[in-house]
Amino acid sequence: MKAEKPVSTGMGYFMKKSVKNTILILLLITLGVSTVSLAYLHFLAADDKNLSGQWTAELDVTEQAAVTALGWLQEIEAVSLTLEDMESYMQNLTIEVNLTLEQSGRSRGTFQCSVLKESYDACRQEAYEAFAGAFRALLTKRLRMAGYTGSTEEAALEALAEEALGMSTVSYLMTCGPALLPSLEELQALYEGSGTYEIAEGILNREFAGDGAAAARRAERYIRKGTELILLEEMEKEDVDLTGHFFEQYPIVYMLKQDE
Repeated sequence: MKAEKPVSTGMGYFMKKSVKNTILILLLITLGVSTVSLAYLHFLAADDKNLSGQWTAELDVTEQAAVTALGWLQEIEAVSLTLEDMESYMQNLTIEVNLTLEQSGRSRGTFQCSVLKESYDACRQEAYEAFAGAFRALLTKRLRMAGYTGSTEEAALEALAEEALGMSTVSYLMTCGPALLPSLEELQALYEGSGTYEIAEGILNREFAGDGAAAARRAERYIRKGTELILLEEMEKEDVDLTGHFFEQYPIVYMLKQDE
């Protein structure tokens, strides 16, 4: 009589096959994930090195304008005023800077950078209108302290300014007040120019052509995050001392202009 095959032997074979299949599946999944990760890192790295496009940054000059206006008003007015008071009048004062990068090699290309004059003019006008608002508020306090009982509405104060100064409050502050913003020429000297660029190990090296740039060479550490190009710090400075310029502070965030 033929001996029956033990049931445990069949079960053992089935278990071994199941474990083998499970291991094979896990290996295939791991391999797939690794391939996807490597592909993602490859394209991410490629995207990080390809900076081609039109980029726009907004230089925030709010703090500089507020501090300058505050100092001037405190010198001529006998009314207390804080920086927080001035900042409540001056908000979101920005100047647009455009940077165009065109890649012509694996990690190099050409660039052109410019300060948008229309943006500068609009920012300057807005800054002095805010300055005039703070000036009128202080003028109201001074008039009340002097016993003035007439109207302190904006139109009435402007009429008084026209009579006393021969011009509007905004025109007077633009003509006789402090420079709230750096001059357009100063900003152009710092930012405008064209030439070639090269990137290596997270550093953007720009070689400026001609005499219009603030430095013949500028090396800045950068990070590319999707539609953001963030210049973190300047590694080298040549031919010019940029220390102390509020608008040279880092980081500078450029946003990529998207095609509509």
